Amino acid sequence: MRRNIEAKIVNPLIGNDVPLPTYATDGSAALDLRACISEDKTIEPGGRLLIQTGIALNMKDPGMVAIVASRSGLSLKHGVRVAQGVGVIDADYNGEIGVILANDGKEPYIVRQGDRIAQLMFQPVVQVSLGFVDEFSSSTDRGAGGFGHSGMA
Repeated sequence: MRRNIEAKIVNPLIGNDVPLPTYATDGSAALDLRACISEDKTIEPGGRLLIQTGIALNMKDPGMVAIVASRSGLSLKHGVRVAQGVGVIDADYNGEIGVILANDGKEPYIVRQGDRIAQLMFQPVVQVSLGFVDEFSSSTDRGAGGFGHSGMA
């Protein structure tokens, strides 16, 4: 299923020197986000850096969220990932999408104009109301067990 999302170019490099976000293949779940920068930026080992993408979104649907995820090859080959694990772009945020990249590698990493830096995936959202109770109305076999509770195999 394909939905139309309004996107706005907020940096004139997009569409000219920097390609628009695209799906790499017909089966891709996420669009590739690219570095919309006018000069190279270096992320030192252990460092973090905000990289702009040159686009903004208007989802117009509080039942949607855009998720910014790391690119597996960038993480495997260079130790560069989305710093907070995943980025969340709420439906009511209309500013430029920025990606915080972290360098877990041993070498400085240079981000160049147009580099694919992250992926953008759209997901449905379910908002809930928390009903606070003294005891849960039902229980499970697992209960509060976690962090290895079910064993290694």
